[in-house]
Amino acid sequence: MALSPALAAHLADLVLALHVAIAAFAVSMLLAVLVGGPRGWRWVRVAWLRWTHLVLLAFVALQAWLGRLCPLTVWEQLLRRHAGQSVHDVSFVESWLSRILFFEAPWWIFVAAYTVLVALAALAWRCWPPRRAPTEMSEGR
Repeated sequence: MALSPALAAHLADLVLALHVAIAAFAVSMLLAVLVGGPRGWRWVRVAWLRWTHLVLLAFVALQAWLGRLCPLTVWEQLLRRHAGQSVHDVSFVESWLSRILFFEAPWWIFVAAYTVLVALAALAWRCWPPRRAPTEMSEGR
C-alpha cells in the first residue's frame, strides 16, 4: 500500500514530534541527573533509564562524529519529499518543532556539543551510578 501525500505529511510531523521528544529527554535527563544526583533523587539512579540515556547520547555523538544525519531526520525528510513538501512549504507543527530542534551552526559545534553531553553523562554515571536492582532502591542505599 502506497502512502498518500497527506498521510506522508502527517507521518513526517509525527516523526518530527518524536525527534523533539527524544532530544528533550536527552537534555532533561542529563540535567535531572546532574541536579538530582547530589540531592539524592532516587529515580535518577534507575538503571534502565540511565542505560537508555547513555546509549542514546552515545548514538547521537557517534552519528555526529561520522558526519551522518540522525535516522529520524532522514526518515522525516523522506516522508516530506513523498508528501511533495519543500523546505519552505511546511505544516504548522513542522514549522514550530523545527525551530526548537534545528538551528544553523557549523557542524563541528554539534560534534563538540554532543561530545560534551556524553562526557557529562559519563561523569554523572561515575558520581551517581545507577542502582542495580529495585531492592537496592527500597533499602535506601
